Amino acid sequence: MSVQVWTYLLVGITFALYIGIAIWSRAGSTKEFYVAGGGVSPLANGMATAADWMSAASFISMAGIIAFAGYDGSVYLMGWTGGYVLLALLLAPYLRKFGKFTVPDFIGDRYYSNTARMVAVFCALIVSFTYVAGQMRGVGVVFSRFLQVDINTGVIIGMIIVLFYAVLGGMKGITYTQVAQYCVLIFAFMVPAIFISFQMTGNPIPQLGMGSTLNDGSGTFLMDRLNGLSTELGFAEYTDGTKSVIDVFAITLALMVGTAGLPHVIVRFFTVKRVKDARKSAGLALLLIAILYTTAPAVSVFAKMNLIDTVSNEKYSLMPVWFKNWEETGLLTFDDKNKDGIIQYVADKDKNELTVDNDIMVLANPEIANLPAWVIALVAAGGLAAALSTAAGLLLVISASVSHDLIKKVFKPNISEKGELWAARGAATVAVVIAGYFGIHPPGFVAAVVALAFGLAAASFFPAIVLGIFYKKMNKEGAIGGMVVGISLMLFYMAKFKLGWLGEIPDKSEWWFGISPEGFGTVAMIVNFIVALVINRFTPEPPEEVQEIVENIRIPSGAGEAVDH
Repeated sequence: MSVQVWTYLLVGITFALYIGIAIWSRAGSTKEFYVAGGGVSPLANGMATAADWMSAASFISMAGIIAFAGYDGSVYLMGWTGGYVLLALLLAPYLRKFGKFTVPDFIGDRYYSNTARMVAVFCALIVSFTYVAGQMRGVGVVFSRFLQVDINTGVIIGMIIVLFYAVLGGMKGITYTQVAQYCVLIFAFMVPAIFISFQMTGNPIPQLGMGSTLNDGSGTFLMDRLNGLSTELGFAEYTDGTKSVIDVFAITLALMVGTAGLPHVIVRFFTVKRVKDARKSAGLALLLIAILYTTAPAVSVFAKMNLIDTVSNEKYSLMPVWFKNWEETGLLTFDDKNKDGIIQYVADKDKNELTVDNDIMVLANPEIANLPAWVIALVAAGGLAAALSTAAGLLLVISASVSHDLIKKVFKPNISEKGELWAARGAATVAVVIAGYFGIHPPGFVAAVVALAFGLAAASFFPAIVLGIFYKKMNKEGAIGGMVVGISLMLFYMAKFKLGWLGEIPDKSEWWFGISPEGFGTVAMIVNFIVALVINRFTPEPPEEVQEIVENIRIPSGAGEAVDH
């Protein structure tokens, strides 16, 4: 069978599975819609969390950015992995013990203020819409290549699928759908990696294959060969970095603390029965995430090596079918500047004739390596699973922020449960339409857009959550002031240095402290902490009952007073 037929078959089967699960597990109450009834097992929650966490940025874009940035791309690996550890150890158990449905719910009650709740809702919507834009873009990229439709049509198809199971099933439907999506995406990521590792080095374990010798009899190590090819073409050595130390530190920290403030990941820990289960599911999710994250650097090496070997200084007329297919999507372009019919892929911008979108590297890799058609189709199904699982989690956060935190807690406290459920579904529908718009008009490639969402989460939520858990005297005035200043500063920096909303985008030399927009969340977070603590110093302490709640959520369950025997 052809790649096209295999793709329709595998994508069709996986979509039917997701929709079937959504119908089987549809939500009948607000508790089921928001937190899946609170009875999800640690293993199921661990798998769902891993799928929620490993978005299109992880599956499609991370290996792509490492393939082109080399050592510089490792900041994404370090930041996202470290961030999950921070979330699992520092925040998840305490937030679960607090027992609220959403992050704005926690902030509203912890800071005894509807104003704090509304600021948190605004921050949650900004973070979630920025993040979901990257997911919808990822869906469009997959559909545009493998279903032979343009990116915009692909985004619309993705919107319809997500809308169906997110609106019908709520968190209950999303949780069990994400368990299935984890199985699909991890299988789809690992199978071609194992194939290509064995093909290149004779070692079937990608993590070891990356550091092995090529099986062409030369005895040359794969990384040495890639470094040599890169320098021949004028690029920096693959294993060298070009970012400044402060920018690497800032991006890594922004991704780490941004992770710990991501509302769609935090809400997953409210779906288990006990605090102990929150810790277990966090640990299981980390193991499941590590499978993909330790493989991604190997995939990026294989992809870059295969690309250079296939296209560099080769005749355009002799390019294989995959090249022409990706050209049709507009994500791979050849501009024959010297009209000699030979592809020049070099670092010199004036001479380079090939433009490759970062986001195609993982998807194109099996085709470049000439793997079987079913493997190529499997990667398409995996890419869609990764993008749709995270998009669904984000849409739930958006709908819960509107229906539960705004309508129920602020504007209409007496709304019936049925009315709140309809409001949640209506909010999810509107959110899908807006997310689709951002997917059609994205502000960058997937990983870059997602990195900005992490910066926004770091700048807004992280200080308020950490101080809310570990500093009982933190008051509402300080938290509100910190969040407003933090997210405003991050939005200004993004608008000026990334999106060009304030005129022409300035050169890198004008970055504040030499820090890129992806890393500026670290600066905005520090400012948030400072503003919050300074305002807190000159305003009244929180009520005694709030301080007691903070004390209680930090005491392990079943712990009593120390006694002498």
